[in-house]
Amino acid sequence: MVAEIHVFLCLSDNIGVLVRDPATGACATIDAPEEGPILAALAEKGWRLTDILVTHKHGDHVAAVPGLKRRFGARVVAPAAEAAAIPDVDETVREGDTVRVGGLEARVIETPGHTAGHIAYWFAGERALFAGDTLFALGCGRLFEGSAAEMWGSLAKLAALPDDTRLYCGHEYTLANARFALAADPGNLPLQRRAEAVERARAEGRLTIPSLIGDEKATNPFLRAGEPALAAAVGLAAGSGPVPVFAALREWKNRF
Repeated sequence: MVAEIHVFLCLSDNIGVLVRDPATGACATIDAPEEGPILAALAEKGWRLTDILVTHKHGDHVAAVPGLKRRFGARVVAPAAEAAAIPDVDETVREGDTVRVGGLEARVIETPGHTAGHIAYWFAGERALFAGDTLFALGCGRLFEGSAAEMWGSLAKLAALPDDTRLYCGHEYTLANARFALAADPGNLPLQRRAEAVERARAEGRLTIPSLIGDEKATNPFLRAGEPALAAAVGLAAGSGPVPVFAALREWKNRF
């Protein structure tokens, strides 16, 4: 791994992430939930912010953009479809575009569902995915603007990345997600073991981010909507197809 990646908490449960290229000193924050913790993380590491990579327009992901831009003059990169709703945007990106942070290179993946213009950043050389609120550890985002079919398509794109990809998501929701996952997929032994590890980590005050895409595919019920066990859990036939199963799982989670 070339990049230096630092994870910390913002607000009550947002995940803050700094990604730095040690060769050039370029440093990006993925989203900008809260200025104070980001400044504290930069000071702790001795890094200087050069870039802000935004995944989507929600306030808990962009609130600190103006202050950070004023302080550092950082470049703000944002999804083209949501740029009008994001402050101080310098550069807009779409599916397949490349974003560079110093010598590091990320490919933009459009992931509509949580919001219509949501994107993720995939640093292939670092095996690091910054998924915002599309895919969570053991969960996925609510469908505020997209359909179940759109969100399933977005999740399928992310699940197609290599199993050793580290997933950095937008929130520390893993404990609650694990409890729902166990309700939906109680016979999943890898999930049972993972849920126990998550319980221990959170009891000790440790973050559960990043996780691995391979582990998500084995234990995250939203990525397993094509499996007969998950269809049965929501009362659908095994051949129903993943989209209806996913939609039913998401509705169940909304009420859980």
